[in-house]
Amino acid sequence: MAYAEKVYKVRNGKPTKQFTWRCRYKKPDGTWGSEPGFPTKKTAEEWGEAQEAAIRSGAWTDPELLRTPFGQWAREWMAAKAPRGNTASTRWDRLEAHILPRWEHTPLQAITWFDAEQWANGLKCEDTIATQCLSIMSSILTGAVDKKLIPANPLHGRRRSRTAEAKERQAEREQDKLWAPPEVVLQMARAAGPLDGMHILTVAFTGLRWGESLAVSSASLTQRLERDFTCPALAVRQEVAEYRRRGPGGEKLGMVVALEPVKTRESKRTIDLPPFLSNLLTPYAENCRLDFLFMTRSGEHWRRGNFSRQVMRRHADGRKAVTRTRGRAARDAVPPIMRGLTMRALRHTHDTYQEQIGVKPSLAFEQAGHKRPGIKAVYQHPTPEMRRERLDGLEGIFQDAMRSLGWSEIWPRS
Repeated sequence: MAYAEKVYKVRNGKPTKQFTWRCRYKKPDGTWGSEPGFPTKKTAEEWGEAQEAAIRSGAWTDPELLRTPFGQWAREWMAAKAPRGNTASTRWDRLEAHILPRWEHTPLQAITWFDAEQWANGLKCEDTIATQCLSIMSSILTGAVDKKLIPANPLHGRRRSRTAEAKERQAEREQDKLWAPPEVVLQMARAAGPLDGMHILTVAFTGLRWGESLAVSSASLTQRLERDFTCPALAVRQEVAEYRRRGPGGEKLGMVVALEPVKTRESKRTIDLPPFLSNLLTPYAENCRLDFLFMTRSGEHWRRGNFSRQVMRRHADGRKAVTRTRGRAARDAVPPIMRGLTMRALRHTHDTYQEQIGVKPSLAFEQAGHKRPGIKAVYQHPTPEMRRERLDGLEGIFQDAMRSLGWSEIWPRS
């Protein structure tokens, strides 16, 4: 049975007349635990009795474990997990940049939803990153519950309420989301040339993610054989991930650009190719001597930032003329085609085209590699006729754009 004992304060190495109460209680293994700092004998005994009652019911958590610093447990949790390399890298980036500077030394039991939400709303970063930080913290705290460090996760199932300022920033970003008219896509493809231009054209009319597009090879070109329906297709099974490799303790071990399986079951898909794209990709793949279709001139995987700077920004944003000076050649001005356009915006473009031509949701979700929510995902399935309508619609968008531009081919033969 729990009991209380006096603990006299010490000053200059000598006990004083001032004292507090310490509780002594029987732990599950039969040893005696203690908890100091109570102002009265009664509060110490009540606390001890509550501990023993929790032990008898099987709901007890060791107070010493409750005081585990969040940073200590976060590192242990990260070392025990083995997600895809890019996922681990992102988690460490969020921990080091945002989470640990605030929560490193906070005891697990002291973390509350109120404090965490207020902290997230005050972060000076993208709103999605702030939400992601809360999600990572919640996963780590759920692991602490599983390890019996805390009885419950205070962040589990909670929905973040954004401040007015955060909502305004989010609204501004929503307005900045781009999609490209088909004429712009064709102009970008021509300006970038047959190599990088084919990359741009393929992403805009298939909706490939950046990493998925880098993993496209000749072997990716296939055929869909479905009852009485056949069409050229593109198999998506892997992607090229770019991330900073980390050690078990989060130490930085250098950048990695490597193949990985696609992240989700929905991402593993076969994309139906409209006739114009198949007619362009097939000879392109036959003439490609590299391991993958969309690589740098030296045969390496593109880095996202390099492709953006050397290809997308150069043609989408244009550039000013440069006069000839000592050590620098003259350079003509390049007019902008569509400022701010990115490869991610071209993925948005594909799904926007699907909506424009009325692609049925069951097929639109499948082709984009998205998980469709709700019971309709179980009961509705793409049919051959849906596939024909989608291909006819995308082909029509391409042909209309070619006529609008007055072009007979994207890359005129010199």
